[in-house]
Amino acid sequence: MSARAWAAFGAVSVLWGIPYFFIKVAVDDGVPPAFLAWIRVTIAAALLGVLCWRLGLLSQLRGNWRPLSFYAVVEIAIPFPLIAFGEEHVSSSLAAILIATVPLIVALLAIRFDRSERATGRRLLGLLIGFGGVVALVGLDIAGDADEVLGAAAILVAAVGYAIGPMVLKLGLGDIDIRVIMFGALSIAALALAPFAAVELPPASLPTEAIVSIVVLAVLCTALAFVLFGVLNAEVGPSRSSVITYVAPVVALALGIAALDERPGTATLIGFALILVGSYFATSAAQPSDSA
Repeated sequence: MSARAWAAFGAVSVLWGIPYFFIKVAVDDGVPPAFLAWIRVTIAAALLGVLCWRLGLLSQLRGNWRPLSFYAVVEIAIPFPLIAFGEEHVSSSLAAILIATVPLIVALLAIRFDRSERATGRRLLGLLIGFGGVVALVGLDIAGDADEVLGAAAILVAAVGYAIGPMVLKLGLGDIDIRVIMFGALSIAALALAPFAAVELPPASLPTEAIVSIVVLAVLCTALAFVLFGVLNAEVGPSRSSVITYVAPVVALALGIAALDERPGTATLIGFALILVGSYFATSAAQPSDSA
């Protein structure tokens, strides 16, 4: 990869590794999942809107509302509240590990929607190994707790949205400045989430750590991270850009253990290892036999 791609990769891996910690802090302090998702994207949209206005980029939105709306729904409006809901029932580290299935889902979806990213040979083997890791996580580690299974299922649905989003960028929005794409998508997501956020508001007085969590999620983990991820996606494509999920769960796992005293079980660690190995093979460079 280019130096630009490596820089974006490193930054986004960290910025998308820390949200699970801050989401966990916020929901545990009483911030409802839908409201947390809404305030996060609203602040981020406002920041990017000012930037795009000052750069004279807003005119690029014309004629692109349909793919932008689809991207906003699958990448933001659905995953963000689902992850926050899931973290009401599971640990932040488990949430991040489940999101690590994104490269596997990208490879699976590519079989039908993007032949250049399709999974055959070792990529197909990677899919099987990785989904074996999901079985280890859900079937062995949390199978006895209905609330945890529900939370894990919500996060896996969010992972599907995260897998679809980069493919929409590649196939439908490749000619627009990434900052405008993210501003438009975040704005649409904010509008879509507003009615759900209004149903359940947070307490009038939030702890300082909850407010800090919201600010970090909005400014760093959303506004800045989405722009950098767009740069990475443009440089290396949706399959390999999703490989940030190799590193992000490690960051989340370390934060969960150090700051939240989370203790992953043996099945969780085995499942995590299988997901990482499977993701590596599923997103590896196509072999000559794959190009037929």
